[in-house]
Amino acid sequence: MIFGLYLSVLALASEGGGSLIDVNPGVVFWTFVTFIVLLLILKKFAWKPILTALDQRETAIKESLEKAEIAKQEAQKVLDQNQVNLAKAEEESKNIINQSRVYADKLKDQIVQEGKEQAKKIIDEAAAEIDRKKEAAFNELKSQIAEIAVNAAEKILRDNLDKEAQKKIVNKYIGEITKN
Repeated sequence: MIFGLYLSVLALASEGGGSLIDVNPGVVFWTFVTFIVLLLILKKFAWKPILTALDQRETAIKESLEKAEIAKQEAQKVLDQNQVNLAKAEEESKNIINQSRVYADKLKDQIVQEGKEQAKKIIDEAAAEIDRKKEAAFNELKSQIAEIAVNAAEKILRDNLDKEAQKKIVNKYIGEITKN
């Protein structure tokens, strides 16, 4: 309808015989009227849906920006919490390592101490055994010397020899003692 009206206006203007640069008040009037009618039609049918769509788009963008900001804040909170947890985990691992070192040192000291005590016990037992064997050997030596002395005295008394013969016999038995 508007397009047809516009064509009729152009037809009237071209009948007047003027050029395109000439101002024709009828054309200006009808152009103005056509523009106003077009604005009213657009207002009634297009402006409300366009403005509604723009408002909805603006609202959606605002909501998206707000959600993005909230998500950014939550991500920052999670990142901060992760850093705190990481620091705690590092601290706990250091504590565990230090406790392990202390335990290992105590265990090492205990093992060394037990080893020293066991070595001392073995040495003490060996020294006691040596003392017992030495005492036994000394007692055996004393008994052998006593037996030799008795045997020598018995032979001396039996033979009742002179002094030279007695010295030879004693020297002979002393020689036997050193061989044993």
